[in-house]
Amino acid sequence: MYYIVETQKTFSQAVTDLETAVAHHGFGVLYIHDLGSTLRSKGIAFEEECKIFEVCNPGQAAKVLAADMRLNMALPCRISVFTEKGTTKIGLIKPAPMLASLSQDVGLAQVAQEVEETSIQMVDEAK
Repeated sequence: MYYIVETQKTFSQAVTDLETAVAHHGFGVLYIHDLGSTLRSKGIAFEEECKIFEVCNPGQAAKVLAADMRLNMALPCRISVFTEKGTTKIGLIKPAPMLASLSQDVGLAQVAQEVEETSIQMVDEAK
């Protein structure tokens, strides 16, 4: 259900490299949530770093919505760069099993598999 890789890169370098990989694969970054910073700004003692990228390929998103408009709640895709006990990691929840749990549409399964393969390529490039 998850795809997570460890990298020897710093957190900042992994963030930069993920942005590059996302663009290289024809996806756009809609927003980056800096979860670590947000938690710390609320007075929570959170020592890890975590940036959650909301990424989207408009053509693929349109196919998902054409299959089942309710799936707008599962969009956009998210890829995270985070630290865990001193190790930088990059990961995602795999779109194919996630969307399969929400819809049995065969066409949707193909789109989800394509998005998953591309998302994994982006993570591996940023690694």
